[in-house]
Order: sequence, then structure tokens, then C-alpha cells
Amino acid sequence: MLAALSYGDAIGNEALRIQQILREEGFDSDIFAESVHPEMAGHANKLWDYQNIASPDNLLILHFSIGAGVSTFAYHLPDPILLVYHNITPARWFAKFHEHLAGLCYHGRRELSAFVPRARLALGDSEFNRAELEAVGFHPTGVLPLLLDPDRLAEDPSPVVLEMFDDNKSNFLFVGRVIPNKCFQDLIKVFAFYQKFIDRNSRLLLVGEWVGFEKYYEALVRLVDDLALKDVVFTGHVDDDDLSAYYEVADLFLCLSEHEGYCVPLVEAFRFGVPVMAADAGAVPETLGDAGVLIREKRIDEIALMAHAIVTDEALAQKIVEGQDRVLDRMESLDDAELLMRFVKQALATETVSR
Repeated sequence: MLAALSYGDAIGNEALRIQQILREEGFDSDIFAESVHPEMAGHANKLWDYQNIASPDNLLILHFSIGAGVSTFAYHLPDPILLVYHNITPARWFAKFHEHLAGLCYHGRRELSAFVPRARLALGDSEFNRAELEAVGFHPTGVLPLLLDPDRLAEDPSPVVLEMFDDNKSNFLFVGRVIPNKCFQDLIKVFAFYQKFIDRNSRLLLVGEWVGFEKYYEALVRLVDDLALKDVVFTGHVDDDDLSAYYEVADLFLCLSEHEGYCVPLVEAFRFGVPVMAADAGAVPETLGDAGVLIREKRIDEIALMAHAIVTDEALAQKIVEGQDRVLDRMESLDDAELLMRFVKQALATETVSR
């Protein structure tokens, strides 16, 4: 059960992967969502239809990521709950640009504590998120890393994107929703220093939708104009073949986000052999492992200079990619089905303790 089954969204993709594993293990498994993207029609049932099958004999896997009707609905069901926590961005990041979402995030963090007595088991998709659960009072807890489909983005990259951007320019890439905690303004400032003082033959590719955050997007466009920058590309939402192509043409993946509960695009960049630089925030160090370049302080000039070293020094870039490959090998050696089923069996065998 989740708030939204969205196209290309990490939480939705994980729900589908969990369903696949459970069915392969012989369980009946269906997805229920408050909203379903048109591209995902047929993959989920309407949330409210769940009341027709609710039972203490079920195990309800609740993906908790925001304050939403799904939380209130799930709380009052008779089903035992296995809670999977994907983190909730603190409301302060959204207050200036999206008051409604800020409210949902604020109430979501408050609602989370209400599930302490309701959940048989609470899992974070990173140790960072598990620690938040423990601090709230959940017990027992565990870590279930995001179950990522290794075949996603395996299709041929879009020839149109390759034609447009596979040229002699240095391509900096970031992938993520255009929302304030991702700190797109810092990416633009680093790129401004880079383009003006280091290499004019460069491009910044910002891949992600801004629907609902038009005010923030417009502020970013004004910043680009004020800095008189060229070749800053906001793509909006893209299909998977386009996304594959953007990774293919990237010379560097740069992430300056200040709040991440996991950060899937870091792993996607690993898979495409793109060297990564990322700010030390939230679960980013955990996701990177001992790979990539971790940015401890946001010093614009130093970040730009390091980026230039990676883009121009093939041996350095290759060394970074080799480290990322080792981390990726460790990630992909994890038996996600075995880990999930261990947690499912633990939840099935555990009685909910009243507090």
C-alpha cells in the first residue's frame, strides 16, 4: 500500500519488485495506491477497495513517505503492518514554494510516530532512515535497501537525445525532481563558475519534473538568466529511453542535494559508468559506500575545479568508476528476495506489542 504508484518513481518500482518476489514465493500479493499514474494503469488497485479484503490474517506492507490519506486509512485497518520508511523531507524545504506539500510533510512526520504500536516491524531503505525510525520509538527495526530492478534502463538509449547532446561539450548531469532540497541553485552556481572561468564548452543537464514546483523552477530560470549562462537544459519528466541517453552522454554526475533518504540516481550513474560527485547529506555517504567523490563542504570554486579534474583526466575518472563498480558489485550481490522474505517471515511471526 502506498500513496502513489508513479511512473519511474523509486518507491513505485520497489512496490512492483516486492510484489514480484512475493508472487514467486507463492504469496498472493496486490498493490493498492491512493493515486495511479496513467502509465501504471493496471498495476494497482484503488486504495479504498482494500477494505473489502482487509483481515488480521493479511500482512500489509505500508510504504510510508508522506502525510497522506493512505496513512489514516491503513492505521484503522485490522491488518498487521510491516512498515517501509522512505523518509519524509522536512517541511522547511517546501514552505516557501509549496505550502500544501510542506503541510503534508509536517503532518507525515507526526503521523509516523502513531504507527509505533501498529507496526510489527519497521524497515528503513537505508541505515539513515532506520535510525530515524528507532529514534521515533519503533522496535524492532531493520534495513531493506531499495529493491532496484537491474533491468530498468536497459533499453536502447534515445537516439534523439544522443544526437542532441553527444558532442564535444563536457556534460554535467543531475537527475531528480526540481524541488528545493535538491539544491538546484547550487548546481547552477557551480556550473556558472565552471563555464565562466574554466571551460566555456560545457553543458548542464538537469533531468526531472517540476510540476507543483513551478515557483521554484521559475526562480532557477531567473538565476540562469541573471548569470548569463548558456547550455543549461531543464528537461522536465523524461521516459526511460531518454534517461538512459542522458546517462550515456554525461561526463560527470553532480549531486548537491542536502536531504536524501537514499538517492537512486547515484546508483543509476554507477551502472552507466558515470563518475559521481555528491554532497555529504542524509543517506548519500551510505549509498556511495567508499566510491565516488564525497563533497564535505560546498565551496563553489573547489567543486568546479575538482569537476574539471575528473572531466579532463581520463585516468582519474577511470579510477573513480572502478571504485563505483566495486560498490555496485556489492549491491548487486545482495539477494534481495532472500532479505525481503526474511523480514516478511519475521513480521508474520511477531505479535504487535501494545505501547
